Amino acid sequence: MRIDALLARATARLAGAGSPSARLDAEVLAGHVLGVDRTWLYTWGDREFESWPRARFDALVAARADGRPVAYLTGEREFWGLSLETAPSTLIPRPDTETLVETALARASAGEGALLDLGTGTGAIALAFASERPGWRVEGIDLSEPAIALARRNARRHDLAVRFRVSDWFGALDEDERFDLIVANPPYIDAADPHLAQGDVRFEPLSALVASEAGLGDLRRIAEAALVRLPPGGTLLMEHGMSQGPEVRQILVEAGFRDVETRVDLGGRERVTLGLR
Repeated sequence: MRIDALLARATARLAGAGSPSARLDAEVLAGHVLGVDRTWLYTWGDREFESWPRARFDALVAARADGRPVAYLTGEREFWGLSLETAPSTLIPRPDTETLVETALARASAGEGALLDLGTGTGAIALAFASERPGWRVEGIDLSEPAIALARRNARRHDLAVRFRVSDWFGALDEDERFDLIVANPPYIDAADPHLAQGDVRFEPLSALVASEAGLGDLRRIAEAALVRLPPGGTLLMEHGMSQGPEVRQILVEAGFRDVETRVDLGGRERVTLGLR
């Protein structure tokens, strides 16, 4: 079967299974199997799919039709122009989180400084920042040892000097460690949120998604502990749900932060709230 015909068949199957991006999913999976990009698929669509990659492709399409995330099936996802290894032990990096990186970079001088990424997962935020600010000391922490191992592999993949270590938020840090910027994309979903039973999040680790206090528990915990980790003028930036802006602003004010404000993502939704010590 020709590549374009096989892609059409796979697209129809995925669309029937409810994928909102069926054609893209089929192309990404085909490119992964063949080791080519999507442009190649369009250029050479009249070529025959060899028998051995076709069987593998069919298996991946079947897994995607069952709802498994494309990023877990291919084992990678692009974030901030960096190809990152992914695994079911971590959240899949999402475009909305690039708002957090953009906001942090806007607060970071081109010289030297120190940034801490809380709940680093794949290392996406820390590595994206480090790729733009090579003079900064960048660290990422996560409670999950598999996540830290994955983040370290991603750092080696891109030759970025980011330190990753296991910690329950600030728990493993020395008392005198300070950072000019602290960024976090913590769990912020209410355990009762119906979206947890939909889409890719069904396969992602609940510990990285769900927080107490209707999703605000970890955001509050970080804000209350972060102030002493910042020098005067240092900034805490936290990603949160699109409806949580007012609550997160109040959390930061109550914790003692000043100049609290919220930034919106590309969709115009409140996504990142920050405050200064």
